[in-house]
Amino acid sequence: MWQILPKPFTILAPMEEVTDTVFRQIVTRAGKPDVFFTEFCNVDGLQSKGREKVIHRLQYTKGEHPIVAQIWGNTPEHYYTTAKELVEMGFDGIDINMGCPEKDVIKSGSCIALINNRTLAAEIIDATRRGARKLPVSVKTRIGLNTIATEDWCGWLLSQNLGALTVHGRTAKEQSMVPAHWDEIGKVVKLRDQMKLKTMIIGNGDVRDKHDAEEKALIYGVDGVMIGRGIFENLWCFSNHQPTKDERLHMLIEHARLWEKTWGSTKHFAIMRKFVKAYVKGWDGASELRAKLMTANSASEMEKIISTSHVETSK
Repeated sequence: MWQILPKPFTILAPMEEVTDTVFRQIVTRAGKPDVFFTEFCNVDGLQSKGREKVIHRLQYTKGEHPIVAQIWGNTPEHYYTTAKELVEMGFDGIDINMGCPEKDVIKSGSCIALINNRTLAAEIIDATRRGARKLPVSVKTRIGLNTIATEDWCGWLLSQNLGALTVHGRTAKEQSMVPAHWDEIGKVVKLRDQMKLKTMIIGNGDVRDKHDAEEKALIYGVDGVMIGRGIFENLWCFSNHQPTKDERLHMLIEHARLWEKTWGSTKHFAIMRKFVKAYVKGWDGASELRAKLMTANSASEMEKIISTSHVETSK
């Protein structure tokens, strides 16, 4: 999959309780990236009695292809079993999360903590690859845990013969509190070239939109660019479209309706409210409307609030 994508290709970053199948379908309508990632799914939870609590993270529709399942955890055997399932589920690739900076995750020895346990990291990659069979296996990581260790850590990951390596240009300690070190991401590209590998290098961190992605790809030589928080600034960021107020509000209603249709009573509608700010901003009265929408408990309530707002604005 990675080798046949047009360069520079774009990806929507995996984000907890954000990039579910509903959000990906809405992004598709606004302007689709070249690749989608799922939310990160814990393999240990998936292969346990708590399976039903995490399996929804792997739900997707045909229109979301190509789509990569992102997984994380500590047990190589669970990676193997999960990878086999992901093949049967029709995913286009499997990505291992080795970059999550959450303290509890690091304490468990998972994700970026694997920088200090490379024996386990290698076992996880090998188990995933065996289970994945012909599906490409990739890794998403950061440039270090507490300090920058780009060449050491990313150099080691490159030696694992991955289909792709996504590098978020910050350490786990930095979280998102400092500008992304794109010069470090550029070093990974040079390392890949020196090692004469075919691994696709994907840059991630502080990317605003498609135009910004193209500029960073040109400057730093990455094959692809992943956009995360930039999607909240402009849901149309993969198309470089500047939406009108009406387009934003119409899409919010569509999003809320699809959210209810997909999740029903299995999720609290309050989760849907976190998306309101991505739609309602940039015009006089937006903050007041946003405050009202944050009280809504259903798609119909959101629609009524927006409809009432339009009437009041036209008076």
